[in-house]
Amino acid sequence: MEKGLGNSDSDIPMNVTWVTSCPTGHETGQYLTVDMGGTNIRVCQVILTEEKGGSEITQSKFKLPGELKTGNADDLWRYIADRVADFLREHDLARPDEKLPLAFTFSYPVMQDHIRHGVLQRWTKGFDIAGVEGEDVVAQLEGAFEARNLPVHIVALVNDTTGTLIASAYKDPEIKIGSIFGTGCNAAYMEKCGRVPKIAEHNLPPDQLVAINTEYGAFDNSHKILPRCQFDLEIDRASPRPGQQTYEKMVAGLYVGEIVRLIIVHLHEKVGFLDGGDLSRLRDTHSMESSCVSKMEEDGSSEDSAMAETRTFLNEEFGIEPTLEELRVCCLLGEIVCKRAARLYACGIAAICKKEGIRQGRVGVDGSTFEKLFRFKERAVAALREILEWPEGEDLVSFVPAEDGSGIGAALIAALSGKD
Repeated sequence: MEKGLGNSDSDIPMNVTWVTSCPTGHETGQYLTVDMGGTNIRVCQVILTEEKGGSEITQSKFKLPGELKTGNADDLWRYIADRVADFLREHDLARPDEKLPLAFTFSYPVMQDHIRHGVLQRWTKGFDIAGVEGEDVVAQLEGAFEARNLPVHIVALVNDTTGTLIASAYKDPEIKIGSIFGTGCNAAYMEKCGRVPKIAEHNLPPDQLVAINTEYGAFDNSHKILPRCQFDLEIDRASPRPGQQTYEKMVAGLYVGEIVRLIIVHLHEKVGFLDGGDLSRLRDTHSMESSCVSKMEEDGSSEDSAMAETRTFLNEEFGIEPTLEELRVCCLLGEIVCKRAARLYACGIAAICKKEGIRQGRVGVDGSTFEKLFRFKERAVAALREILEWPEGEDLVSFVPAEDGSGIGAALIAALSGKD
């Protein structure tokens, strides 16, 4: 992380977001937000009300078509512009005499020299869209808006993790870190400008805070530290970006189910595991979701469990009729992989805590995988306790559900950008 703060040539880029203040609770105004995550496009109207900390939100969510994830830039931005047009029309928001301020939440690593600009460094989360890497995503999206004559103007480019940090700190001053744990894995925190050598030329006050989007899913892209097993290597080889996002591929929700699937197929081929069934459907990449792995582990968590849910799931989804012993093995595999993910996730949070000297506070976590994986939070806390050597019986850093980073958080950052 220190290397990333010093220059951009680092596995962990530590991207400066140019969000240089936290909200006071007195921000007001009406903003549009567009959130491009790994699965959906979400368009919101956010009204920051006169009441301290108050907000109202209207939203629509659209599933991102799979073909766009490996398509081209024009099709992607056109699709997003069309969804914004649909939203404006549905809620009668278009005004011919004014452009609505819009904050664009873009959940991918970008290098920013301004709150309104951001050059995509690389696609993550399995995306591989031509014509975007190395380009300013704000300029590309605004071009699509202009082509449709939409009355909107992008005032802030926001990473979802930074939005989570700002929105959570807005409600809770004890929030020290914003974390995303869903399709991907990332974290953001506030750093003193004097400790970010790569922005020294801007002559900012050394004690001025700025939000850092770590993008630490790329940790160990040099493959010198993390102990990867053969299934991690298989996932990496089959990904759109082999050799990249090493840490994320061992931790995040997009990959937990895939690791278990690969292990089951391997056992079938090597030792005849699940030999009584046809595994053809299970051979399809990403056919086993992380939520299913979590259910398998939970189903087998008691010794007297008949694992009926796991049996039904394997039968209905893959046409497999497992024995009781095979069910137990499936549940154990889920436990091993999920436990590893939780402990590795905690390592990233612990690294920020150690670097910043955070002895006590809260981490605002957004992402369905964090909430849905069986005992994930409990295991992450246990790992933090070990790494940070807390006194017995004390959990000094806790995980709490994050506020709406890509909606409320993005709107707050848009409001703050207007003050700078």
